[in-house]
Amino acid sequence: MLIALGGNAMTASDGSASPGDQRRAVEGAMGHVAALLAAGHQVVLTHGNGPQVGNLVLKNQLAADVVPPVPLDWCGAQTQATIGTLVLNALEGRAAVVVTRTLVDPADPAFADPVKPIGRYFTEGEARRFERLGQTWRRFERGWRRVVPSPEPLQILDAPAVAALMTAGFVVVAAGGGGVPVVRTAEGRLAGVEAVIDKDLAAALLARTVRAGTLVIATDVPCAWTGFGTPAARPIGAITAGGLRDLQAAGHFAGGSMGPKVEAALRFVEHGGDRAVITSLEGIGAALAGETGTVVRR
Repeated sequence: MLIALGGNAMTASDGSASPGDQRRAVEGAMGHVAALLAAGHQVVLTHGNGPQVGNLVLKNQLAADVVPPVPLDWCGAQTQATIGTLVLNALEGRAAVVVTRTLVDPADPAFADPVKPIGRYFTEGEARRFERLGQTWRRFERGWRRVVPSPEPLQILDAPAVAALMTAGFVVVAAGGGGVPVVRTAEGRLAGVEAVIDKDLAAALLARTVRAGTLVIATDVPCAWTGFGTPAARPIGAITAGGLRDLQAAGHFAGGSMGPKVEAALRFVEHGGDRAVITSLEGIGAALAGETGTVVRR
């Protein structure tokens, strides 16, 4: 199975992301993964990196007058290695981390309309200063925030390395934060780009590429819901891909929260995966037994 760990597995319960908070959160998450390994499951891991990239972006911004800001693809690679190291230390077994690149299309419409907010809120004056460095900023209710493209993942370029390590018996951590976004230039070379790839969509693509039977999207709620946040809210248990598509079309899943997770689950199952599970990290075992969680099959 491939398990996509949400940001809640990488930070403290209040969202703080100090080094100690991150280490303790990863150790707790890996306790659940270790239980799955002990039960005989083969596991591949991927993870979010929003708070970690946000911290690096903030450091870039605060030090912009002293050292040149590093590009966003570098931030993604750094956080893959950092979080991966925490996972390796927590598992203490045959685990390996692959700094993973994800191919995107340079003509993806997302590049013409960056909408993915990253980092913290700033004043308009500060935002204008960063715009002079080539960044795009937009005004939100709480202030100004940097926005970047979020293109569609097309190919997990380092999936062959992931598969080879799986065959050798390693628990592999790959495609963290959706992978380092790269494009192929007119000369045929690969180059990083300033973008953020949705980690759940990349997880679904990686799971299909390495032929995982199950995709688990671990989040901070036990399942997906219809009418979430309203008196009509209802949990979604076992459901077909067609049924979930109908609920998606009816507008039940917000774009910034459950929406990408539902879309990732659907893509995985619709492209041949056995099942996709949306549940909490501590509920994975029960969800695999059909006792909890949203379980999607064809």
